[in-house]
Amino acid sequence: MDLFRKLGIKATFFLEANNIEQRLAGWKQAVADGHEIGNHTMTHPCTANYAFSLNNALENYDLEQMGAQLDGANAQIQKLLGVTPKTFAYPCGQKFVGRGLDVRSYVPLVADRFLVGRGYLDESPNDPNVCDLAQAMGTPFDGMDFAQMKTAVNEAIQQGRWVIFVGHEIGRKGYQITDVQALEELAAYLKAPANGVWVGTVEEVGRYIQLSRPKP
Repeated sequence: MDLFRKLGIKATFFLEANNIEQRLAGWKQAVADGHEIGNHTMTHPCTANYAFSLNNALENYDLEQMGAQLDGANAQIQKLLGVTPKTFAYPCGQKFVGRGLDVRSYVPLVADRFLVGRGYLDESPNDPNVCDLAQAMGTPFDGMDFAQMKTAVNEAIQQGRWVIFVGHEIGRKGYQITDVQALEELAAYLKAPANGVWVGTVEEVGRYIQLSRPKP
């Protein structure tokens, strides 16, 4: 919270609801500081191919169970933090439940409940004119140095695109850790008026895109 206050940036934090109470005071401070709180399910189910989710595998879920994950997390976040999430992040960036012929996409569940559903490990930023807000692309920047972040930003500027940078912890650069120094340099670059970049939460940018599109 101190770092983002120093940088003058509002972030979106996607919370796994079952873990909120471990850092409850911190998350309450995030809300007080004006950061967005998003939904990241109750228990973070991913494919069984990841050892950590073997006993919480998407292959063993159905749409009703996934709906309960989304609704349960919303209820828990509202109860503990007093806000109702408007955006969602797909755990591991995966958007399915079931196996083989029984596989189903749970993107429609997200579209029904949230303004934006954010992916992960995607290969492109979002074209605001055509992107599906229910499965917006997420660009990982854990482990990047500032030069790599700057390249992603400049490409998005040239193409008029929306980058959703995705990080986990913040500290010294490493696996699923966004480097503090690189983040500080990125913030300065994004906020420089000459670069013409709008920095906003996922909800802010998603809402702008929604309202700017022609009505069907």
